[in-house]
Amino acid sequence: MGEPASLIQIELTNQQDQHSVDSERLVAAVRGVLQGEGLKRAEISIAVVDDTTIHQLNVQYLNHDYPTDVLSFVLQREEDYVDGELIVSADTAAEESIRYGWKASDELLLYVIHGSLHLMGYEDASEEEVAVMRSREDHYLAEHGLQPHRLPVDSEQSPESI
Repeated sequence: MGEPASLIQIELTNQQDQHSVDSERLVAAVRGVLQGEGLKRAEISIAVVDDTTIHQLNVQYLNHDYPTDVLSFVLQREEDYVDGELIVSADTAAEESIRYGWKASDELLLYVIHGSLHLMGYEDASEEEVAVMRSREDHYLAEHGLQPHRLPVDSEQSPESI
């Protein structure tokens, strides 16, 4: 018998028109994280939005009055299954990519990887959790041929002033 059809279903909608989006790459990244973390079944939706939309959602769901890079929502989680939503800002990716000196598409890829790790239960509230999250992000970025971008922790300077 052959391999069963994938039980990881991922849908992406691009709800903004200011930035190009490589849908196949983003879907593949989410699938790679979920499978890499041992998940067997999933239903994931990804929405690529603008800063206005993600700002509204951040206020509505988290009471944070600012735009953000990614929002992750677990709708249902079982041992080998997750139903979740990822919402990523293409505007924030474009802006932050300049700061870090890489492509907006790579920054957006980081956001879906980060959000997928949240869907898998990873958190980033403490220093220890951040270290684990960064390690997993680095692993999945490397699968796409990318090195992580990191500014020095104590650096508050913009690239223009360095």
